[in-house]
Amino acid sequence: MNQVEVIARRILGWKLNRWDRWYDPEKEVFINEFNPEQNLEHAMLIVEKLKQFGFIYKVNGDTDVCFNDACASGTTHAEAITNAAFLIAENPSVPDEWL
Repeated sequence: MNQVEVIARRILGWKLNRWDRWYDPEKEVFINEFNPEQNLEHAMLIVEKLKQFGFIYKVNGDTDVCFNDACASGTTHAEAITNAAFLIAENPSVPDEWL
């Protein structure tokens, strides 16, 4: 899975409907061509969802953001949001050595 897929599935709770379309079962809508790294509107969907989970969103300049202690940067604001969200989504909750 790439970075966008991980975020869509683990943070947003979406399901892949087609190779270019996601389905949001919570809102019962389809999302075409989800690209939060380049589309600030898409990136802000991630911000809103993480806020619902209790994360505090902080902006440090145009290209640095934090969700609690998960901070990242990017060439754009949208990319920074995506990178920080990926740090959260990719963080394994159970260490592999426990399995």
